[in-house]
Amino acid sequence: MKKEIIERECAGLLEFLESPFTLDSLAGNDAVKAWLREDAQLLRRGALHALPMGYLIAGRIGTGKTFLVQCWTGELGIPCVVLKNFRDRWVGATEANLERIFEVLRALGQVVVFVDEADQATGKRDGGAQDGGLSGRVYSMLAKEMSETRNRGRIMWVFATSRPDLVEVDLKRQGRLDVHIPLFPPETASEARALLLAIAKKMRLPVGEADLPELPQHVLLGPSELEGALVRAMRVHELSAEPRPPLRDTIARVLADVRPSAAGKRLEYMDMVAVKECTDARFLPARFRDMTPEEIEARLAELRPFV
Repeated sequence: MKKEIIERECAGLLEFLESPFTLDSLAGNDAVKAWLREDAQLLRRGALHALPMGYLIAGRIGTGKTFLVQCWTGELGIPCVVLKNFRDRWVGATEANLERIFEVLRALGQVVVFVDEADQATGKRDGGAQDGGLSGRVYSMLAKEMSETRNRGRIMWVFATSRPDLVEVDLKRQGRLDVHIPLFPPETASEARALLLAIAKKMRLPVGEADLPELPQHVLLGPSELEGALVRAMRVHELSAEPRPPLRDTIARVLADVRPSAAGKRLEYMDMVAVKECTDARFLPARFRDMTPEEIEARLAELRPFV
């Protein structure tokens, strides 16, 4: 009843995120899962002073940023709300919507606020004259609310974006989004295999360890791409005439036919931006940990023309 009253009061500005998943549903990312579970433990113990104000989750499209938040929500034990489109065409209405959202969040006591596609939703310090300064006002209101230290451990902000470089620096600084978590496609065939099994379990597909073929070492497909390949393999399997070939052979054939994304350079740019934003080396794959800031910037400069 409380959930329905709040959603009705906010008139579509907030939506509760209820998840059947936990971090056990997430393949790989062991360092990330350990960190988030430690923060959940601190939250349950009431050690709010030891919690970050917020999190920035970065990574190329299709790496499971939203799913990570869903899995964490399933373990936290406090409400999680998704910030919906609060912008309005009427003068002053957007600011009123945002203030109403803040009032509800404060009233909830403890809540996680998830902002997806944060680079599009959070406004700019200098929004320009095209929107009458609205973008700048949205940015200012969010920045003020996110830095309110009395909200530490009570209102926890989670931003997700594939382009964290487009989020204003002040919004993602320490004291607002303290922990920056990068996500990447699986680096090895064993990681891709574990991810395929996790996806099959999530989708309740009849795929087990014995049904997965050996994957080539050069496979670099993200969760969304592997999920698409797995669904195609099940489609081929279901349409096959009896007696059907082993599911293992069908999956191997489909994976062999998968073509890499045509936007490869753009996706690599998103990877490198996520590396640049990362706040803890433990979150990074081994090949990125020893890169210097200068090497990261040089690679970004090479990739920028493709973005």
